Amino acid sequence: MSAADAPGSRDRGRSEGDEARVASTGLATERPLRSVAFRWFLGGQSISMAGSAMSPVALAFGVLEATDSAAWLAAVTTAALVPMVASLLLGGGVADRHRRDTVLCLTSLGAGLTQAGVAFVLLTHQHPALLLPLSALNGVFQGLTKPALRGIVANLAAGRGIQRASSLLASVGNTTKILGPTAAGLLTASVGGGWAVAADAVSFLVAAACFARMSLPTLRSRTADDPTMLGALREGWGYFSSQPWIWAVTAAFAVNNALNMGVWQILGPVIANDTVGAEAWGVVLSARGVGALLAGVVMVKLTVRRPMGPALAAMSLAAVPLILLGAGVNTFWLAAASFVAGVVAEFFTVVWATVTNTHIPERLLSRVGAQDEFWSFVPIPIGQLSAPFLAVAFGTATVAVAGGAVAAVAMFAPLLVPSLRRIEINRSGDRPPANAAPREAT
Repeated sequence: MSAADAPGSRDRGRSEGDEARVASTGLATERPLRSVAFRWFLGGQSISMAGSAMSPVALAFGVLEATDSAAWLAAVTTAALVPMVASLLLGGGVADRHRRDTVLCLTSLGAGLTQAGVAFVLLTHQHPALLLPLSALNGVFQGLTKPALRGIVANLAAGRGIQRASSLLASVGNTTKILGPTAAGLLTASVGGGWAVAADAVSFLVAAACFARMSLPTLRSRTADDPTMLGALREGWGYFSSQPWIWAVTAAFAVNNALNMGVWQILGPVIANDTVGAEAWGVVLSARGVGALLAGVVMVKLTVRRPMGPALAAMSLAAVPLILLGAGVNTFWLAAASFVAGVVAEFFTVVWATVTNTHIPERLLSRVGAQDEFWSFVPIPIGQLSAPFLAVAFGTATVAVAGGAVAAVAMFAPLLVPSLRRIEINRSGDRPPANAAPREAT
């Protein structure tokens, strides 16, 4: 790992034409914060993440308070997840065919309205079954949002600015996550989780207003020769399936996500409710946010020459909190492990965002990103729905420890792909053609 090149000489040598391009299109080359469009995106996404950081804790304990049932919690969570996963591929096609700032504005508006409905149900103590359709609709909006988020950085940054933009987004977003879970735990313990969900709803609406101010360049008009939506989706699948360096990582995260989400999101609150309590669980989640923030700040300045090997190996440590959760350790050790998990997970996130934004052609980014997320998210409902039944059959502690161990091993499997180990981050900003493999070290 080595320090990234200082931007001084290159930035001072940028031409007036390049500066004009930044001003007129919002595209940043080396310093994303010089782009007005990027600043609006950064602000909107940070506000949205601030509310979303509170929502999982608030919703989990709100549902448990109303039903005292892990099965109900799994049902409500899955009701949002299944439509989200089902909408991902369509979202990839939409985001590659339309302006991504417009897509984000509309989907954030829809997510804000549905979350307001969820908050109403919790605050007025309605039957939890009403959460299912609201969660499903919210999941659709999230599924349409994610591919646009995967592709929009390439509209706002280029070259080394891509990693800087990804790191800045991670750093600011993780700052909001530090206080969010703790605040949600305190609100849940004092006045109920509905108020934290209401704050999440407001954050989506404010984010929509920020995204509306981005004003990315208008896309060229489509012609009769352009592929249909179905043809565009097939093109995205064709690229994804032809690149082992992408689908190997996707397959590993399919296993990792199912185990992490099943154990951490479903069994975690159940175990915490019987042991450390909602407030301590919020502290544990906030510790993960602190670790992620630290990694995001460091990654603004550091570049790894061949990043995927270290990133995947480090990700195995993200499963340690699951093992400790099952072992019944106290809040301190669980928070410490959560902190380390936040560091390694954010390190991988920034690396993966930089590699994919550099090596996947911009016009395919959202569709390929949607394929990546779709196949890595599909097993999550299985993990979430099966976790309560496995816990009854084998014991909560056993399921947590075994799940963590398997999740850790899964992260090493992609390293069997030689091209993945050798891949380098492209610092020049030049994009490969649509059929090109990623540039590797010689």
